[in-house]
Amino acid sequence: MRFFTLSSQEFNQNPNRAKRSALLGPVLIRDSGLPTHVLLSYKEFKRITEPTQSLCELLACDESEYNFESDRIKDWTTFEKY
Repeated sequence: MRFFTLSSQEFNQNPNRAKRSALLGPVLIRDSGLPTHVLLSYKEFKRITEPTQSLCELLACDESEYNFESDRIKDWTTFEKY
């Protein structure tokens, strides 16, 4: 994936160039030499923000896969505040 960098002045002068570049990869926009924003295509934004699995699928697991024990709270019926 290509990565592009523009100054905020270059971005303001030619936003279409930034949009075209975003179709090829992320565009880092700098202000006074420091990164301030990243421009992405909508397709890339959707790819990185949409989950590939539902929450139910992510939480579904076989209990034998995990061995979790808590030293602080062993019996929830006698829970005391710390």
